[in-house]
Amino acid sequence: MAVTNSPMRKVSLRNLAAHKVRLVLTVLSVVLGTAFVAGSFVFTDTLQKTFDGIVDGSAKGVDVRVSSVDAGSSGVPLTDVATIESLPGVRAVAPAVGGQIVVLNSAGKPLQNGGAPSIGTSYLPPDQALGEPTKFVSGTPPEQTGQIALNQGAATRAGLDVGSSTRVLTMRGWNDVTVSGIYTPETDTGGYVGALFTDAQARELFTDGSHVGYIDVAGTGVSQDELSDRIAAALPDTKVQTGAEVREETKDQVGEALSFINYFLLAFGAIALLVGTFIIYNTFSMIVAQRLRELALLRAIGASRKQVGRSVVFEALIVGIVGSGLGIAAGIGLAYGLRALLNAFDLGLPEGSLQVAPRTIIVALVLGVIVTVVSAYAPARRAAKVPPVAAMREEFASTGDTLRVRTLIGAIAGVVGVIALVAGSRSTGGGAASVVGLGALALVLAVLLAAPALSRPIVGALGAVFAKPFGPVGRLARTNAVRNPRRTAATAFALTLGLMLVSVIGVFGASAKASVNALVDKGVEADYVLTGPNGIGVPAGAAAAAAKVSGVAEAISLHGVMVKIDDEDVLGASLSGSPDGVLRYTMKEGAPDLAGTGMLVGASEASERGWKLGSPVTLTNGDGRQVTTTVTGIYEDNQLLGSWVVSDEVYQEITPASMRSEWAVLIKAAPGTDLTAMADNLVAATDPYVVVQVQDREQFKGTQGEQINTLLAVLYGLLALAVVIAILGIVNTLALSVVERRREIGMLRAVGMQRAQVRRTIYLESVLIAVFGALVGVVLGVVFGWGFVRTLADQGLDQISVPWGQVAAMLIGSGVVGVLAALWPASRASRTKPLEAIADA
Repeated sequence: MAVTNSPMRKVSLRNLAAHKVRLVLTVLSVVLGTAFVAGSFVFTDTLQKTFDGIVDGSAKGVDVRVSSVDAGSSGVPLTDVATIESLPGVRAVAPAVGGQIVVLNSAGKPLQNGGAPSIGTSYLPPDQALGEPTKFVSGTPPEQTGQIALNQGAATRAGLDVGSSTRVLTMRGWNDVTVSGIYTPETDTGGYVGALFTDAQARELFTDGSHVGYIDVAGTGVSQDELSDRIAAALPDTKVQTGAEVREETKDQVGEALSFINYFLLAFGAIALLVGTFIIYNTFSMIVAQRLRELALLRAIGASRKQVGRSVVFEALIVGIVGSGLGIAAGIGLAYGLRALLNAFDLGLPEGSLQVAPRTIIVALVLGVIVTVVSAYAPARRAAKVPPVAAMREEFASTGDTLRVRTLIGAIAGVVGVIALVAGSRSTGGGAASVVGLGALALVLAVLLAAPALSRPIVGALGAVFAKPFGPVGRLARTNAVRNPRRTAATAFALTLGLMLVSVIGVFGASAKASVNALVDKGVEADYVLTGPNGIGVPAGAAAAAAKVSGVAEAISLHGVMVKIDDEDVLGASLSGSPDGVLRYTMKEGAPDLAGTGMLVGASEASERGWKLGSPVTLTNGDGRQVTTTVTGIYEDNQLLGSWVVSDEVYQEITPASMRSEWAVLIKAAPGTDLTAMADNLVAATDPYVVVQVQDREQFKGTQGEQINTLLAVLYGLLALAVVIAILGIVNTLALSVVERRREIGMLRAVGMQRAQVRRTIYLESVLIAVFGALVGVVLGVVFGWGFVRTLADQGLDQISVPWGQVAAMLIGSGVVGVLAALWPASRASRTKPLEAIADA
């Protein structure tokens, strides 16, 4: 897209240099969009590189790993260790013994790991270690039961040192321990907690005594592949991998998880670029409109249409290159800031140098340049078609003649969009969501095309409300906002997109919280719910302690049950007693009998599998152990009970000891019990277990709502960039509008308009544009959110809620944004000198 004629190139460059403010604002739109894309790549590439280093270090010295074929099994039998040791070429064998833990700090509070691993493992002496021996900075390795060694990062955060006493929670319960030593792992991530136990105590805490998670093997005088083949032949019922395969598999798993984060961040970068596209398009449209006489003069002195068009595209190319280059630099800073922000929240991300791959630079540069050039193409094409004589006569060429066609196309797209949206929202599932998505896309296209026609009546009506109190100044602002509907629509549409997405997310969040609240209100009868940390659950013994509290009628433990039914991996639930009194449900057939091997089944599950009262159901765990249950009751589908429920007896028999945990404990008070007093007694009874939370139904709902709010905060933070770009677009448009109307403003000043009145006119015009964009965006967002939530009714989102307070706040905020965006353009307009402006040709 280069300009072949050197004089025309000089004209383009000098034009850019002559309008520095306009250049800066346009470049900034490109910078913000490309910065997000570049930052997304840098951030995830950095995490990928760091995690790759961790993975390489974690399996260092491992030539072969032996694990169970079924991930849900008890693990690899310890008897296999002797079999492996007897094989030729085996130097050392290290059974992996470990599990999740919670360590208390010096104040007796749980040590926060921020999402990083918190694990306990067995200590391997140097003569048994496969890789480099553990390096201790102080103290000694654990030598007897009750001793642990802590990684240096965790010990520092916990305020623990050699000789300190503390407690460690595992799935088996609490353990009193003393810190015997502090060591440095190869990678000590922000929140990582690693406790080393003696091998004997680790096996007692984390295994069933006869199985381990996996067995690592180091060879001598033999290749990894050859050693792997020997072990596979000796242990045909196990999964045998070389060390290289283990590291590659782990890297792939990490890469898959990080790719989701990357796509997630890039989606918001694409939104920012899309919003920036409209800003750039609007900017170049106004630039061309302001330069019609200049371009006409170039045509009159011999410049061809192609040269004029290319000169505008060349300017866009320069803006794209400069903006993308700065955007890449800003993206690196953004990635650094994002990592620092996440580390400030103690999310346990590993440290590592920032990674800037060539792909990052190429993608961001190409993307930024293409978006800018494509955005400027239409204005450049219009500029090339302007007849020289007509342009010299008119300062601005009207484009209203083409509104009829685009409005008609927009109306058709709108009808199609509404039909698709309504049709999709009438059912559930991925197909229905896709139809709603297509309808939403059609409606966005409809608004894009019809916005100029819509802006006149809507902005006119808004002007009657907001501008009328300001008299002639208000009427002038209203006239300015509606006289160029294309510009008003393009400026407002950027804000429309941003607030539309904010509104969609707001409806999702409000509906999710409303659905959770309804689920708890309708399904939970228990007066209190006991919960524990993720991965461990309620510590062993806490339920028994709660059951002894005065006034407690029932303390029912809820467990998860992972088994196979008909060779299909399924997840069910187990209750330690009858659900009566703690959960609300409706039986269709049979009785809620969970004694012995009884099983309660949801109606849909029973219909799908052909189960009836008395039907035998065989459950198989990962070790191949089978338990046959009998369907004793069928209940109406219930999200809290899930697909099926078995007794505590079945749970204990089918679930390996090392994998048992309590999701929650449901507490029902006896009639006439003082609930407040009982809550205090429950807190006192479970206080020794430290991590147990005692919550009533309202508090439990609040905890779930906080998790949703955290996710919403992240999404809103990412969308904020698009809104910022939209605000800059309003600033840009108003600033260019002031330049365009310089003579008009000078004339108004000459006939008596005061500077304050000029500023007020610009403020009101900006408010009208911003509120128009916000109003359309909020309406679209609420409608789209409604449609998408309807398709998720089968996933538990069966309540639709609109956050009206947020809607009102966005509309009011858009008015404030309009005033703030107009501060600089209004100040610039008010300083216009009447005589100079009038004399300006």
